[in-house]
Amino acid sequence: MHFLPLAALLAGLSFTALAQSTAPADTTQVPLVVKPAPRAPALGKPTKNITILPIPVLFYQAETGVGYGLGGLLSGRFGQDTTVRSSNARIQYWQTAKKQSLIQLVHTIYTPGEKYYLNGEISAYDQLLYYYGKGNNSSMGDQSNVAYKLLIVNQRVQKAIAPKLFFGAQYRLTDMSQIQAEGAADNGSTNYFYRDPRLSNRERMGTTVSGLGPVITLDTRDVALAAFHGDLLDASVMFNGKGLGSDYKFIRYQIDARHFQPIFSDKTILAMQFLGQFHTGDVPFRELAGIGANLGGTLYNNANLLRGIYEQRYRDRQMMMFQAELRQHLFWRIDGAAFAGVGEVANGASDFSLNQVRGAGGAGIRFNFIRRDRVNLRLDYAVGAGSQSGFLFAIGEAF
Repeated sequence: MHFLPLAALLAGLSFTALAQSTAPADTTQVPLVVKPAPRAPALGKPTKNITILPIPVLFYQAETGVGYGLGGLLSGRFGQDTTVRSSNARIQYWQTAKKQSLIQLVHTIYTPGEKYYLNGEISAYDQLLYYYGKGNNSSMGDQSNVAYKLLIVNQRVQKAIAPKLFFGAQYRLTDMSQIQAEGAADNGSTNYFYRDPRLSNRERMGTTVSGLGPVITLDTRDVALAAFHGDLLDASVMFNGKGLGSDYKFIRYQIDARHFQPIFSDKTILAMQFLGQFHTGDVPFRELAGIGANLGGTLYNNANLLRGIYEQRYRDRQMMMFQAELRQHLFWRIDGAAFAGVGEVANGASDFSLNQVRGAGGAGIRFNFIRRDRVNLRLDYAVGAGSQSGFLFAIGEAF
């Protein structure tokens, strides 16, 4: 999704950040023989653990026109224990000139003592996206409009079984309805949604997918939203079947590995991610693995995959992707970033090939709005295979 932030927004954020300076030190002279009593906290001014950040949303897409709305981030720590990492919840609502809309709540919660790790999403889309077909060689000429309503409910609950190691279960429901594929393909032929030889008639109908499975996570990142150091290793298996109310029976395997470290100095951070998603069974097109994922949500653990490639531009049963980003502090609350990545989708594991790899990359700036929790506002310009270049604006780092 190509986001265009308002200049007034950044100006207002700069003013707010300046207003967040600390109080001057107390310079009152005290006789050396007398120990001053500790200053009592001001009544009615408790320590601030939670911060709420409202963000206006403005973007443009060729298929939907101008979009506008409001987003927000709630960030903070439960209790006074500073060894517990900050939790966050993000909510956004937008609509477009052509009546598409999204309302979404995504949360990442570390309970007191980090005894439990909770991560989830509730999203309701009225969506219009381009469809290119399945596979790694889909053509720009087959670009076709497909609209549908989509409900996503995803929740994982994990318990700490060792320091920074969590084990539990994840449930995911996706319900797609009111599918409409109107207009011709970009090359003037019939809408490719009706011509794709790898798309069954059943997939062109409304679909409910419901799945449950185990998940294990090793998370040593210092801050979830913008890590300076540490690792994330997340592995899950999702069993989708009729016993859970699903129209399709398939298994999804996913592994997500991330590494963060300073290089040269503490002002320069190298971030890297590998993500692989693999399927067995009968998988409908909406549930296929894809490169080009910028709408957010929990499917890829809240990561944006290969910025610069259009949303699900390449999709198939199997997918592997690697991306890296160099994050550099510039001055005050401003950081810069440069990023690049490669990925590929395939029908079977044996179909991956180096000459089919697709690439993307770009650069951007960050405004560190909440220093305590490293909450960044992100503006990126990205280019990618088989897609138009554009700007992306979001809260938090891409991964």
